[in-house]
Amino acid sequence: MLDPTLASSHGLFEGLFPGPFGNFRPGPITGGCQCGAVRYAVHAPLEMVHYCHCRMCQRAVGNVFALTAGAPREKLEWVKGAPSIFKSSTMAERGFCSACGTPLTVSYHGSLFTFLTVGSLDRPVQAKPEAHYGIESQMPWLNIIDTLPRETTSDDPRLDAMDIFQYPIPLEPVHSR
Repeated sequence: MLDPTLASSHGLFEGLFPGPFGNFRPGPITGGCQCGAVRYAVHAPLEMVHYCHCRMCQRAVGNVFALTAGAPREKLEWVKGAPSIFKSSTMAERGFCSACGTPLTVSYHGSLFTFLTVGSLDRPVQAKPEAHYGIESQMPWLNIIDTLPRETTSDDPRLDAMDIFQYPIPLEPVHSR
């Protein structure tokens, strides 16, 4: 096990743990985009940290899954700029930096949380995943070995009435000549 006093003296866990770890500085969880035009602070612990493998999230973040962390809306503060919004469905909006394109948020209508992309956190180690969602769209070659709970999108009846506003995925492969 890593000696917390040694880690603290090197700044590895600075600001992460309360108690006898030396350099602890209470304060918000912070993050933002690549270019710094949009910055946020969360004045509460992150909740419901999860991998989402659904096709909509894959396209929204440009990766084979999204890793997001729930921030209570009333505790999320935009400290510099604000994200531009794309309404991706009748249920959700996605926030991103209009200057550099960094995906930052997904917000579900009526939810008490805004989900932040874990990669946009200044210290992503602060957001430990708790579950996998949308596993029916998980890439067959992606093997994440863990014991976290897994759900399909069909487990959520609210999605049955959802309209999607993303560009449609072609049914047949597109071949260029």
